[in-house]
Amino acid sequence: MSLLPHPAPFTRFGEWLAAAEAAEPNDPNAMAVATATPDAAPSLRVVLLKAWDERGFVFYTNLDSQKGSELAANSQTHLNFHWKSLQRQVRIGGRAELVTDAEADAYFATRPRESQLGAWASLQSRPLPDRATFEARITEMAARFPSEVPRPPRWSGWRVVPERIEFWQARDGRWHEREVFWREADGWRFGLVYP
Repeated sequence: MSLLPHPAPFTRFGEWLAAAEAAEPNDPNAMAVATATPDAAPSLRVVLLKAWDERGFVFYTNLDSQKGSELAANSQTHLNFHWKSLQRQVRIGGRAELVTDAEADAYFATRPRESQLGAWASLQSRPLPDRATFEARITEMAARFPSEVPRPPRWSGWRVVPERIEFWQARDGRWHEREVFWREADGWRFGLVYP
Protein backbone atom coordinates (compact mmCIF):
# COMPACT_ATOMS: atom_id res chain seq x y z
CA MET A 1 0.00 0.00 0.00
CA SER A 2 1.26 3.47 -0.76
CA LEU A 3 0.56 7.06 0.20
CA LEU A 4 -0.43 9.11 -2.84
CA PRO A 5 -0.73 12.84 -3.50
CA HIS A 6 -4.19 14.12 -2.54
CA PRO A 7 -5.58 14.57 -6.10
CA ALA A 8 -4.70 11.06 -7.31
CA PRO A 9 -8.18 9.47 -7.15
CA PHE A 10 -9.79 12.63 -8.54
CA THR A 11 -7.41 12.73 -11.47
CA ARG A 12 -8.36 9.13 -12.29
CA PHE A 13 -12.06 9.91 -11.91
CA GLY A 14 -11.76 12.87 -14.28
CA GLU A 15 -10.07 10.69 -16.89
CA TRP A 16 -12.71 7.98 -16.62
CA LEU A 17 -15.63 10.45 -16.69
CA ALA A 18 -14.17 12.11 -19.80
CA ALA A 19 -13.91 8.71 -21.49
CA ALA A 20 -17.53 7.98 -20.53
CA GLU A 21 -18.67 11.34 -21.92
CA ALA A 22 -17.03 10.41 -25.22
CA ALA A 23 -18.46 6.87 -25.31
CA GLU A 24 -21.82 6.77 -23.54
CA PRO A 25 -24.82 7.85 -25.66
CA ASN A 26 -27.01 8.83 -22.68
CA ASP A 27 -26.27 10.40 -19.31
CA PRO A 28 -22.62 9.45 -18.70
CA ASN A 29 -23.04 11.35 -15.41
CA ALA A 30 -25.76 8.96 -14.17
CA MET A 31 -24.96 7.34 -10.83
CA ALA A 32 -26.76 5.13 -8.37
CA VAL A 33 -27.11 6.58 -4.87
CA ALA A 34 -27.58 4.20 -1.96
CA THR A 35 -29.09 5.40 1.30
CA ALA A 36 -30.50 3.69 4.37
CA THR A 37 -33.18 4.44 6.90
CA PRO A 38 -32.19 4.84 10.57
CA ASP A 39 -33.12 1.17 11.06
CA ALA A 40 -30.82 0.16 8.15
CA ALA A 41 -33.39 -0.57 5.42
CA PRO A 42 -31.51 0.17 2.17
CA SER A 43 -32.76 2.19 -0.77
CA LEU A 44 -31.25 2.79 -4.20
CA ARG A 45 -32.00 5.12 -7.10
CA VAL A 46 -30.23 6.72 -10.09
CA VAL A 47 -29.53 10.47 -10.12
CA LEU A 48 -27.27 12.73 -12.17
CA LEU A 49 -23.89 14.00 -11.01
CA LYS A 50 -24.01 17.78 -11.39
CA ALA A 51 -20.62 18.84 -10.02
CA TRP A 52 -17.47 17.28 -8.60
CA ASP A 53 -14.08 18.31 -7.33
CA GLU A 54 -11.73 17.24 -4.54
CA ARG A 55 -14.38 18.16 -1.96
CA GLY A 56 -16.79 15.53 -3.33
CA PHE A 57 -19.56 14.60 -5.75
CA VAL A 58 -22.76 16.68 -5.95
CA PHE A 59 -26.36 15.92 -6.90
CA TYR A 60 -29.55 17.91 -6.30
CA THR A 61 -32.94 16.91 -4.96
CA ASN A 62 -35.96 17.83 -2.86
CA LEU A 63 -34.76 17.61 0.74
CA ASP A 64 -38.10 16.08 1.76
CA SER A 65 -37.73 13.24 -0.76
CA GLN A 66 -36.97 9.74 0.45
CA LYS A 67 -33.26 10.14 -0.29
CA GLY A 68 -33.18 13.60 1.28
CA SER A 69 -34.88 12.40 4.44
CA GLU A 70 -32.68 9.33 4.69
CA LEU A 71 -29.46 11.30 4.18
CA ALA A 72 -30.55 13.81 6.82
CA ALA A 73 -30.97 10.93 9.29
CA ASN A 74 -27.96 8.86 8.18
CA SER A 75 -25.33 10.66 6.13
CA GLN A 76 -23.41 7.50 5.18
CA THR A 77 -23.92 6.75 1.50
CA HIS A 78 -22.45 5.08 -1.57
CA LEU A 79 -22.42 6.12 -5.22
CA ASN A 80 -21.94 3.82 -8.19
CA PHE A 81 -21.18 4.78 -11.79
CA HIS A 82 -21.55 2.00 -14.36
CA TRP A 83 -20.35 2.64 -17.89
CA LYS A 84 -21.29 -0.55 -19.71
CA SER A 85 -19.78 0.40 -23.07
CA LEU A 86 -16.40 0.89 -21.35
CA GLN A 87 -16.85 -2.08 -19.00
CA ARG A 88 -16.04 0.17 -16.06
CA GLN A 89 -17.50 1.03 -12.69
CA VAL A 90 -16.57 3.54 -10.01
CA ARG A 91 -17.76 2.97 -6.44
CA ILE A 92 -17.58 5.86 -3.98
CA GLY A 93 -18.30 5.54 -0.28
CA GLY A 94 -18.50 8.45 2.13
CA ARG A 95 -20.80 10.82 3.94
CA ALA A 96 -23.22 13.35 2.48
CA GLU A 97 -23.36 17.00 3.47
CA LEU A 98 -25.52 19.80 2.13
CA VAL A 99 -24.01 22.19 -0.39
CA THR A 100 -24.09 25.90 0.44
CA ASP A 101 -27.17 27.98 -0.37
CA ALA A 102 -25.05 29.92 -2.87
CA GLU A 103 -24.12 26.70 -4.71
CA ALA A 104 -27.73 25.50 -4.75
CA ASP A 105 -28.98 28.90 -5.96
CA ALA A 106 -26.38 29.04 -8.73
CA TYR A 107 -27.20 25.56 -10.01
CA PHE A 108 -30.98 26.04 -9.74
CA ALA A 109 -30.70 29.19 -11.89
CA THR A 110 -29.21 27.09 -14.74
CA ARG A 111 -32.14 24.66 -14.89
CA PRO A 112 -34.80 24.94 -17.59
CA ARG A 113 -37.95 26.78 -16.47
CA GLU A 114 -40.00 23.55 -16.66
CA SER A 115 -37.60 21.85 -14.25
CA GLN A 116 -37.69 24.84 -11.91
CA LEU A 117 -41.49 24.81 -11.86
CA GLY A 118 -41.47 21.05 -11.33
CA ALA A 119 -39.26 21.47 -8.28
CA TRP A 120 -41.94 23.72 -6.75
CA ALA A 121 -44.88 21.57 -7.85
CA SER A 122 -43.57 18.17 -6.82
CA LEU A 123 -44.08 16.84 -3.32
CA GLN A 124 -41.39 14.32 -4.18
CA SER A 125 -41.85 10.74 -2.95
CA ARG A 126 -45.29 11.48 -1.45
CA PRO A 127 -48.43 9.77 -2.77
CA LEU A 128 -49.96 11.38 -5.88
CA PRO A 129 -53.71 10.78 -6.45
CA ASP A 130 -53.45 11.24 -10.23
CA ARG A 131 -51.32 12.93 -12.90
CA ALA A 132 -53.83 15.76 -13.29
CA THR A 133 -53.13 16.86 -9.71
CA PHE A 134 -49.44 17.28 -10.46
CA GLU A 135 -50.13 19.11 -13.74
CA ALA A 136 -52.51 21.46 -11.92
CA ARG A 137 -49.77 22.24 -9.41
CA ILE A 138 -47.38 23.05 -12.27
CA THR A 139 -49.95 25.43 -13.76
CA GLU A 140 -50.38 27.04 -10.35
CA MET A 141 -46.61 27.52 -10.00
CA ALA A 142 -46.31 28.96 -13.51
CA ALA A 143 -48.89 31.60 -12.53
CA ARG A 144 -47.16 32.23 -9.21
CA PHE A 145 -43.77 32.75 -10.92
CA PRO A 146 -44.48 34.36 -14.31
CA SER A 147 -40.81 35.22 -14.92
CA GLU A 148 -37.90 34.26 -12.68
CA VAL A 149 -38.37 31.13 -10.56
CA PRO A 150 -36.51 31.19 -7.23
CA ARG A 151 -35.10 28.04 -5.66
CA PRO A 152 -37.60 26.34 -3.34
CA PRO A 153 -36.46 26.41 0.30
CA ARG A 154 -36.59 22.60 0.56
CA TRP A 155 -34.60 21.98 -2.64
CA SER A 156 -30.82 21.77 -2.47
CA GLY A 157 -27.81 19.62 -3.19
CA TRP A 158 -25.91 16.92 -1.40
CA ARG A 159 -22.13 16.61 -1.67
CA VAL A 160 -20.81 13.11 -1.05
CA VAL A 161 -17.44 13.55 0.65
CA PRO A 162 -15.53 10.41 -0.28
CA GLU A 163 -13.67 8.17 2.13
CA ARG A 164 -13.14 5.33 -0.36
CA ILE A 165 -13.09 5.26 -4.17
CA GLU A 166 -12.81 2.06 -6.17
CA PHE A 167 -12.11 1.86 -9.90
CA TRP A 168 -13.27 -1.42 -11.50
CA GLN A 169 -12.22 -2.42 -15.01
CA ALA A 170 -13.54 -5.61 -16.64
CA ARG A 171 -10.93 -8.04 -17.94
CA ASP A 172 -11.12 -11.26 -19.94
CA GLY A 173 -11.77 -14.40 -17.93
CA ARG A 174 -13.41 -12.26 -15.25
CA TRP A 175 -9.89 -11.35 -14.07
CA HIS A 176 -11.15 -7.86 -13.34
CA GLU A 177 -8.90 -5.06 -12.16
CA ARG A 178 -9.89 -3.28 -8.95
CA GLU A 179 -7.94 -0.27 -7.71
CA VAL A 180 -8.93 1.20 -4.37
CA PHE A 181 -8.12 4.60 -2.88
CA TRP A 182 -9.02 5.34 0.73
CA ARG A 183 -8.59 8.44 2.83
CA GLU A 184 -6.49 8.48 5.97
CA ALA A 185 -5.56 11.40 8.20
CA ASP A 186 -2.35 12.09 6.27
CA GLY A 187 -3.72 11.64 2.74
CA TRP A 188 -5.02 9.11 0.25
CA ARG A 189 -3.72 5.56 0.16
CA PHE A 190 -3.84 3.13 -2.74
CA GLY A 191 -4.05 -0.62 -3.16
CA LEU A 192 -5.42 -3.45 -5.28
CA VAL A 193 -8.08 -5.97 -4.27
CA TYR A 194 -8.85 -9.33 -5.81
CA PRO A 195 -11.58 -9.43 -8.46
